Amino acid sequence: MKKTFLYVLIAGIGFTACDGKKNEQKAGNPFFAEYNTPHQTPPFDLIKFEHFEPAFTQGMEEGRTEIDAIANNTEAPTFENTIVAYEKAGELLGKVSDVFYNIKGSENNDSIAALAKRLSPLMTAYSADISLNENLFKRIKSVYEQKDQLELSVEEQTMLEKMYQGFVRGGANLPADKKDQLRKIDEQLSKLTLQFGENVLKETNNFELVIDNEKDLAGLPEGVIAAAAETAKAADKEGKWLFTTQKPSMLPFLQYADNRDLRKQLYMGYVNRGNNNNEFDNKENAKKIVNLRIQRAKLFGYNNHAEYVLEKNMAKTPEKAFELLNKLWKAALPNAKKEVKEMQKMIAKEGGKFKLASWDWWYYADKVKKAKYDLDEEELKPYFEINNVRDGAFALATKLYGIKFIERNDIAKFNPANQVFELQEADGSHIGIFYLDYHPRASKRGGAWMSSFRKQSGFGTAKPVTPVILNICNFTKPVGDTPALLTPDEVETLFHEFGHALHGFLSKCEYNYLSGTSVSRDFVELPSQVMENWCFEPEMLAIYAKHYKTGEVIPAELVKKIQNAGKFNQGFATVEYLAASLLDMKYHTMSEELTEDVMTFEKNYLGELGLIDEIYSRYRSTYFNHIFAGGYSAGYYAYIWAGVLDSDAFMAFKETSLFDKATAKAFRDNVLAKGGTEDPMKLYKQFRGAEPSIDPLLIKRGLK
Repeated sequence: MKKTFLYVLIAGIGFTACDGKKNEQKAGNPFFAEYNTPHQTPPFDLIKFEHFEPAFTQGMEEGRTEIDAIANNTEAPTFENTIVAYEKAGELLGKVSDVFYNIKGSENNDSIAALAKRLSPLMTAYSADISLNENLFKRIKSVYEQKDQLELSVEEQTMLEKMYQGFVRGGANLPADKKDQLRKIDEQLSKLTLQFGENVLKETNNFELVIDNEKDLAGLPEGVIAAAAETAKAADKEGKWLFTTQKPSMLPFLQYADNRDLRKQLYMGYVNRGNNNNEFDNKENAKKIVNLRIQRAKLFGYNNHAEYVLEKNMAKTPEKAFELLNKLWKAALPNAKKEVKEMQKMIAKEGGKFKLASWDWWYYADKVKKAKYDLDEEELKPYFEINNVRDGAFALATKLYGIKFIERNDIAKFNPANQVFELQEADGSHIGIFYLDYHPRASKRGGAWMSSFRKQSGFGTAKPVTPVILNICNFTKPVGDTPALLTPDEVETLFHEFGHALHGFLSKCEYNYLSGTSVSRDFVELPSQVMENWCFEPEMLAIYAKHYKTGEVIPAELVKKIQNAGKFNQGFATVEYLAASLLDMKYHTMSEELTEDVMTFEKNYLGELGLIDEIYSRYRSTYFNHIFAGGYSAGYYAYIWAGVLDSDAFMAFKETSLFDKATAKAFRDNVLAKGGTEDPMKLYKQFRGAEPSIDPLLIKRGLK
C-alpha cells in the first residue's frame, strides 16, 4: 500500500517521491485527471508533494488560455459566452488550490511553507491579470448593461451583479497608473499576510512551559497531568510535564493550576506571540498590512479599508458596525467589572494579598462558579466524549433535516486521524463527503474552521457537483485509555463548525460562484452560531451527553446546574471579544497611515475604550490571524452581528418546538440552500417573517 505524502510528512521524512522519480509532470499526477475515487474525493493515497507545483503551473496556464478565449471572443457578449464561461474557467487551478491550501492549514511544514511563498506572487499576479483584463471587463460590463433586457433567474441576476461589482472592486475601472499601484500593493499584501500567519504558527510551536517538579502540578486534574506527560514524552522530555499555548493545553492549566507564577508565565507566553522582537515578530508586518490597506482603499476612492469591505456586507457602513459594538460594549463592561469584584472577594476570602490579574481570571472564575452554582467542569467532561458529541451534532441534523451519516472507511484520508462520513438525504440520495480532523498537532494552525475540497454546484442541471467538506479543530486529545473528553466551550465549537459544514452541504445553487458559504462575512456565521443554541438544551443533552464509561445519560441535577450557570462569565466573554472587534474596526477605519508601533496603538485605543487591566483583547495585534492572515479584516464584528441573527432565529424554534420540522425546513430552504443568491436580509426575513431583534442576544448573554 502506498503512503500518502502527508503520512510521509508526519513521519518526519519530508516530501520526497516515494518511488524516487524526479520532475514528474502530467504522468501519474492525480490532479491532471478526473479523480477515480468514491464520489471523486481527492486521492490522498496517490497525491505527493511534487504533484502540486506542476499542477499549479499548468492550472494557471490553462486558466489564462480560457480567460483569453473569453476576452477575445469576436461574438457579441452574452450571459452564456461571457458570465457562465468566466464562472467555469480555471477548473484545474481551483482543483489543486482547494487541496493545497487546505493541507497547508492542517499539515504545514517547511516544504509546504516554501512552496506557498513561491506561489504567492504568481497567484497574486494571476488574479490581477484577470481582474485588470480590460477586454474581459468590457464584455462583462456589456452583459451587465443589458441585464434588464435579459431573461435571467434570480441566481443568474445576482451572479451577474456580483461579478460585475467584483471586477469594479478589483480595479477594472481604475486608470492604468492606479492599476499598476494596485498590483504592487496586492503582491505585498499577499506576502505579508502569508508571513504573518507563518510567524504565529512558529511562535505558538516554539513556546513551552516545562515542569519537572511535581509540586508545581498542584490543583490540576489527573487527566490534564496525564496529557502534559504525554506531550512531554512526545517532545523527548519523558518524566516531565509540558504545557503549550495551544488552547487544549493552556486553558486547563490557567483554570486549575495553583501555581500563580506559572499561570502568568504560560499566559504571557500566549499573549506575547509575535511580540518578542525575534525573527517571528509581527509588529512591522501588522503595521505594513494596515497601511497598505489604507493605500488600497484610497485608490478606489474610499476613506478607509472598512468602508471598502463593509459596502458588500449586511452592515454596509463602519458606522453601523460600530453602533452595534458600542451598544454591546456599554452593556457588557459593567458586567465584567462585577465579575472582577466577585473574584477579588474570593481572593480575599482565601487570604490572598494581590490584585486579580489577567492570568488569574480562569482560575478564580472557576472557583466562583463552583461556589455560586456548585458546578465543576470536570464533572461535565465525562459526559462530553468527543464521538458522542459528534453523534449529537449529527442527531440534531437528522432531527431537523432528516439527514443520515454513514462512516466511510474506503475513502483516502489526508491524515490517519481523520474521520470520513457520507451524508445522505432521508431517501438515501447522496449529499456529500465530510472529513473531520479534531486534534492539535504542530503542523496545524490554531483554532477551528470549515473549508471544502469541492463546493456544491450544478443544482438542477444534468451534472450536479456534490460537496466535499472538512471541519478542522484543535480539541482536547485522548490520553492513554481515556478518550477525548471535551470542555463545554469545545462542545459549542464542534456544533459551530458543523453548522458551517451544513451550510456547505445543504446548498442548492447552480453556480459554484454563489454556492454554500459564499455569502457576506456578517451572514456566514448565522448557520454556524445558530447550532450552538441547541448544545445545552435538556432535550439535546439527553441525546448525546452520555458518560463515556457507563453510558449513563447526564443527570438532571447536572443539567440544571448547566442552565443556572448559563450566563456566568458572560461579561468577560463578551468584553474580550468586543475588544478585538473594536480594535479591528479601529485599525481599518484609519484614513491616515499608522506611524506608531501597533502595540502602542492597541494599548492606547483599548485604554480609551476603558478596557480593564484584568482582561486582554481576545486577539492582540501580533497574533490576530483573523484580520491579518485571514479574511476577517474589518469583519471580526461579524460574529456578534450574526449573534443577533442566530439568537433571534433560535427563538423561532423555542416558539414552536426544539426540533420543529416546519421551522427547520423554512431555515433550510431560505438560508442554507440559497448560498449567496439573494440579499441576506431578504433571506432572513423570508425565514423569520421580520428583521431580527437584538433582545434575544442581550437576554442570552445576561446583558438585559
